[in-house]
Amino acid sequence: MESRKKISIVIPAYNEEDNVEIAYKRLKEVLDSTNYDYELIFVDDGSKDNTLSKLLELYEKDKKVKVISLSRNFGKEIALSAGLDYVDADAVIPFDADLQHPPEVIPELLAKFEEGYDVVNAVKRKRGGENFFKRFMSEAFYKIINNVSSVEIPQNVGDFRLISKDALNAIKQIRERKRFMKGIFAWVGFKTASVYYETAPRHAGKTKWNYFKLINLAIEGITSFSIAPLRLASLLGLFVSFVAFLYAMWIIIQKLVYGNPVKGYPSIMVAILFLGGVQLITIGIIGEYVGRIYEEVKQRPLYIVKKIWDKDNKDK
Repeated sequence: MESRKKISIVIPAYNEEDNVEIAYKRLKEVLDSTNYDYELIFVDDGSKDNTLSKLLELYEKDKKVKVISLSRNFGKEIALSAGLDYVDADAVIPFDADLQHPPEVIPELLAKFEEGYDVVNAVKRKRGGENFFKRFMSEAFYKIINNVSSVEIPQNVGDFRLISKDALNAIKQIRERKRFMKGIFAWVGFKTASVYYETAPRHAGKTKWNYFKLINLAIEGITSFSIAPLRLASLLGLFVSFVAFLYAMWIIIQKLVYGNPVKGYPSIMVAILFLGGVQLITIGIIGEYVGRIYEEVKQRPLYIVKKIWDKDNKDK
């Protein structure tokens, strides 16, 4: 008899003690109704609450649960990468522990997978629990990055998607330290389809993504998949130099032809402050890329695993 296909669900969790148990129950209910073997891989990203204890309780009562505990908080992108590294299945589905990703969409992802698609994106039709400003900034980010990047990153698609074994093997080869997973998922290519769903508000707790972290993630995404900011800095420098040259010529002509006095203190200060601002912006852009080079050349591991609880391969 042909064995059933296996699906791995990877769930990064940081301070999600109020969510992991209900996430487990809803995932199990949906997955038990399918014709797939499955495993639930929870990645505790250095939680400071009782998240790990809750996960170990689930592990003790269900052999399909695996728990990876990281040595500290490395961030969601790294925690997700850690979970993906330990997947050995026909397909994997990243999933948020806060239940903004409805598990009931998983059968739709699996249906597309059976049609032969390697990547099935779950596209947000309606962004539940987000205010107007956050939605506006999200749309602006995708417009900017898709205009400056050679890789098209699907809009309104988070980490929630299905990834086949072939696509996952390609993703595992990408070991860059500054990771923008949505871009990495898109970069590897493969045959792709989409399903649509509506996000829900968090089941419990507060989001870990404040505006500062979201802006930082946006910068990571743009600098990971485009050098357009560097080119923009060069073009801006050329433009400012050209305008400054024209202005200087105009002052000289005024002095020689009309005898007008050279502009004094106010115009000099305006010019200095403007050029200084342009220089600082340019240095900042260059610094972003130099910082990325610095992180890469150190060759530190992406993460450090403290312990793994896995009944199939013995606890490590």
